[in-house]
Amino acid sequence: MRLSDILLAISVAAVWGFNFVVIRMGIDAFPPLLFSALRFTFAALPLVFFLPKPNVSWGIIFGIGLILGVIKFALLFIGMDVGLSAGLASLVLQSQAFFTVILASIFLAERPSPLQVTGILVAFVGISLVATTVDTNVTPLGLSLVLAAALAWAFSNLLMKKAGSVDMLSLIVWVSLIPPLPLIVLSLIFEGWNADIAALTHLTWKGGGSVIYIALLSTIFGFAVWGRLISIYGASRVAPFSLLVPIFGMGSSAIILGEEFSSIRLFAAFLVIIGLILTVIKPSWGRLVSVKNTP
Repeated sequence: MRLSDILLAISVAAVWGFNFVVIRMGIDAFPPLLFSALRFTFAALPLVFFLPKPNVSWGIIFGIGLILGVIKFALLFIGMDVGLSAGLASLVLQSQAFFTVILASIFLAERPSPLQVTGILVAFVGISLVATTVDTNVTPLGLSLVLAAALAWAFSNLLMKKAGSVDMLSLIVWVSLIPPLPLIVLSLIFEGWNADIAALTHLTWKGGGSVIYIALLSTIFGFAVWGRLISIYGASRVAPFSLLVPIFGMGSSAIILGEEFSSIRLFAAFLVIIGLILTVIKPSWGRLVSVKNTP
């Protein structure tokens, strides 16, 4: 890879890692479900009028939109709201890679290699260690919800594989049309009209900036660059850069939010990242597990 493209891949990983700090700021400004609805609204509009619909069925678009957009992000944002810090969320969410391997072995009859099985076991030891460090930064409910979000992400990865070779930016923009309405309805039911209106009418620069960041930088910029790099170099060469996401996520959370990581949590993070390396860096799995690796 050219140096300029290596730097682009690293920049995308940094944008996606810092995204978890931005999510933390966003859910401080908006109810989580409303925040998620705003993310997808601005990710879809106005680009959907300029990008052609990808050559996939509406069933695939609706399926990914509901599973990835509604279920995964609702669980992630609520999980972070009720008890999982930004840095740890960036780490725990990467268990989507392990869940994807497991689900593919069940539904697609794709047998994981011994190395992948080892990676999954090592990573879940790490996540189990995170679970033993319950405090204000980690609650059992928050950790469980983010793990459930990772599982939902894994199911959406199977649908994305079924979509075949399509322009990833176009797919994400059209998929982003699906989540806003159901998320707004869920927000009105569970978070309440008053909370939603109060958040919108008392908009702060942090709230507005967080929506712009996750919609334009994390989604549009991230997928545009990532998709271009994959089209040039292939997924197996680009995929390893996604391993930097939790590193940037934990680092930015420590620097900006003052999140502290005990020796146990740092060791847990080391195990999860080693597990990711063993599981993800495999050419036949690069596209399925890592191409869509964005929060």
